[in-house]
Amino acid sequence: MINTGKLAGRTLFITGASRGIGKAIALKAARDGANIVVAAKTAEPHPKLPGTIYSAAEEIEKAGGKAHPCIVDVRDEHQVRSAVEEAVAKFGGIDILVNNASAISLTPTLNTEMKRYDLMHQINTRGTFLASKECLPYLLKSNHAHILNISPPLNLNPTWFAPHVAYTMAKYGMSMCVLGMAEEFRDKGISVNALWPRTAIHTAAIEMLTGPDSAQFSRKPEIMSDAAYAILIKEPRNNETGRFYIDDEVIQANGITDLKQYACNPEYADKLMPDFFLDANETVAIDTPTTDKQVESGAIPNLFNKIQTFISPEIVGKVQAVYEFNITGDEKGTWFLDLKNGSGSCGRGSAPVQPDAVLTMKSKNFTDMFEGRLKAAPAFMSGKLKISGDLQKAMKLEKLMKSLKSRL
Repeated sequence: MINTGKLAGRTLFITGASRGIGKAIALKAARDGANIVVAAKTAEPHPKLPGTIYSAAEEIEKAGGKAHPCIVDVRDEHQVRSAVEEAVAKFGGIDILVNNASAISLTPTLNTEMKRYDLMHQINTRGTFLASKECLPYLLKSNHAHILNISPPLNLNPTWFAPHVAYTMAKYGMSMCVLGMAEEFRDKGISVNALWPRTAIHTAAIEMLTGPDSAQFSRKPEIMSDAAYAILIKEPRNNETGRFYIDDEVIQANGITDLKQYACNPEYADKLMPDFFLDANETVAIDTPTTDKQVESGAIPNLFNKIQTFISPEIVGKVQAVYEFNITGDEKGTWFLDLKNGSGSCGRGSAPVQPDAVLTMKSKNFTDMFEGRLKAAPAFMSGKLKISGDLQKAMKLEKLMKSLKSRL
């Protein structure tokens, strides 16, 4: 999307702007000549996640904007208030707030530690409310006031609650801020909206969650920054508030029909992982085409027999995980794969020891996954695969399946 210059001289306060979607939005606005407050925690380089508030500020300046890096933990009321006051002192006010900072833990109820629950709610819901509260006195003085939360539509389908209710509650808290504040400030000249991606967006944080291979099934952060830009350059009006935008719909509404340019790998542009909280979209494929042939009776027992033939101490040493599979559908049953103890083992029934991860899916999807027709990460993101326990170890199955495929 071509820059228009409409954000020149405007001041954006962006939480979580040191990397990922937040930084992409900052850079897009910077190309207009905007002032960017980089409000994020990372002041020193992270061992696994690239970018600091200072490196982001440097990129913003190079892109044509003015930057002010602030060390901000959105859970800390004093830090948020101080950053807002610094922004006003430096740039004369605040025109736009982007609530992007977020925490995620995709765990079911019994596997969610309360410290994880608290972290998500303090960053996602409370952090969004706090940043909004502190910025609002200055937004009320602006003639171009926007709040944009990176949060999903309020979809009450139980599918999006059951696997990770704590995360859903925390993320929906951000969306409820949109619903409430949009109405509260409807007549005050402030547009309050949400933006959410149709598909997975490749960021360093998501790569840590789902593995490096997820990139080819994801879009670049630039689709979100282009969509955010299109929303934020609009004049605030009563009928342009309280909306829950989806990135590709915004892009297409602004005349861009070729979405392939946003795919990390254009060859997989029609095989992208859907993001959470959006019900199935028939136009977005998530796995490679398969035939209409039904899974033959006994396919899963045959599959485990083949798996047993190449389990080795070397594989056990590399994987170090125990999996339990709850299979539903035509071949309902429980199976296990122990790649942690002794020389490894697999078979029907519950795992002989506490499993590191429990995977639940239909029998057809299970065989497709082990035979390479369905990727684990897209299956998880789309709801075809439900995981409880250690998500990182569960995603190790992706590499294991690649090595299995040639032998199955």
